[in-house]
Amino acid sequence: MNASELQSSYELVVVGGGPAGLAAATLAAKAGVQTVLFDENPGVGGQIYRGITNTPVADRAILGEDYWAGAVLASEAEASGATIVNGATVWSLDPNRLVGVSIAGQARMVKTQRVIVATGSMERPFPIPGWTLPGVMTAGAAQTVLKAQGLVPTGRTIMAGCGPLLWLLAAQLLRAGAKIEAILDTAPRINWLKAAMHLPGFLLSPYWSKGLALLREVKAKAPVIAAHRVEAHGKDKLSEVVFATGAGERRMKADLLLLHHGVVPNVNLAMAAGVAHRWNSRQLCFEPVVDADFATSLRGIAVAGDGAGIAGGTAAAERGRIAAIAAVQALRPAASVMDVQTVRQSLAREEMGRAFLDALYQPAPSFRRPTGDTIACRCEEVTARQVRDTADLGCEGPNQMKAFLRCGMGPCQGRLCGLTVTELIAEQRRSTPDEVGYYRLRPPVKPITLAELASLPKTEAERKAVER
Repeated sequence: MNASELQSSYELVVVGGGPAGLAAATLAAKAGVQTVLFDENPGVGGQIYRGITNTPVADRAILGEDYWAGAVLASEAEASGATIVNGATVWSLDPNRLVGVSIAGQARMVKTQRVIVATGSMERPFPIPGWTLPGVMTAGAAQTVLKAQGLVPTGRTIMAGCGPLLWLLAAQLLRAGAKIEAILDTAPRINWLKAAMHLPGFLLSPYWSKGLALLREVKAKAPVIAAHRVEAHGKDKLSEVVFATGAGERRMKADLLLLHHGVVPNVNLAMAAGVAHRWNSRQLCFEPVVDADFATSLRGIAVAGDGAGIAGGTAAAERGRIAAIAAVQALRPAASVMDVQTVRQSLAREEMGRAFLDALYQPAPSFRRPTGDTIACRCEEVTARQVRDTADLGCEGPNQMKAFLRCGMGPCQGRLCGLTVTELIAEQRRSTPDEVGYYRLRPPVKPITLAELASLPKTEAERKAVER
């Protein structure tokens, strides 16, 4: 489908084709709601089920059965009657539910009565010395390459960080035949004390047995080393990784360093729309303020899935269904939908062990708040020292910091530096991230060309949506 084939309005627009978006679009379309799902990737699945309809990885054991469960969501969405548009970048959402979308170089504004934002999560920034060197990438990027292209690293590979995804990717790479020189576990030992109070719930959750099996599998095939400092060294590209352990500093030659410190909600679209957000002190990130149906502070706009707080793929799908049930009941009160209480009970089971994981894998402050000449904003090459010094001069928040240093004004629109800058300012000013706040985001939240903007129909409502 190209942009000119889009209708000017739909009853429901779903943004994002991950588990939450697929589940929401399927439920709404089956209930008779005119539904369109926009996803910027070539196929549906989001990050967790990326490539689910066309992955070249034929051996199901490599990616694991949890991955292949996404095929059911994808096939159900395909058969639901929802209009699914891939390669569609949503770059604007205004409070009146006017959605800006670009497809194959053409932009259009689509009016809708209800929006479910299911933009999922993104990896937390991991600003260490040398993290911008060629040869250093995130674990999520390596997983994307594995799922979508079936590619596996062949050089000397080191993984560093903490979180469930780190262990899952390690297992997947090892199953695919990769050799991992070392896994640098950066989770602070004190986290076990914080997590202990949540252990009973975790033992009753589905995470317990899966997580234990994953850890045993990885530790049997790759050395795991506790590290409290990690640096990437090299002249034009990565050549070695330097890390500190309880026994002192060590160095290892490396061709590839995969970094990961968990995932956080991708809040850019919802924030640009004006949705109220707050700081989650457990997950150390901003998240939208939502009610039990995942409705936000803006009428008709809901945020579902990991975009409303990290809970995992299965929980994301249940959240999408809850948001879709609310949309159906508002748009088609007489339509038949599944019992929402049953879905809520399933969601509660899926979220049961989350508090333990959040506490156990909370990154150490030194990995979240860099010092010295470590790059904080990659796009504008702003260092941690510059951010700290500017905060000491009286800069109170990220939006003022833009004027001083341009951080957050590059192509990523703050996705790679937002949390880092907020936490650095809060630390320097002896404040809190909630008080400091986040970047004030405006459309377009994704880069689009002037030609795409010029292709827009020229109505007054569309002009205001772009100019606000």
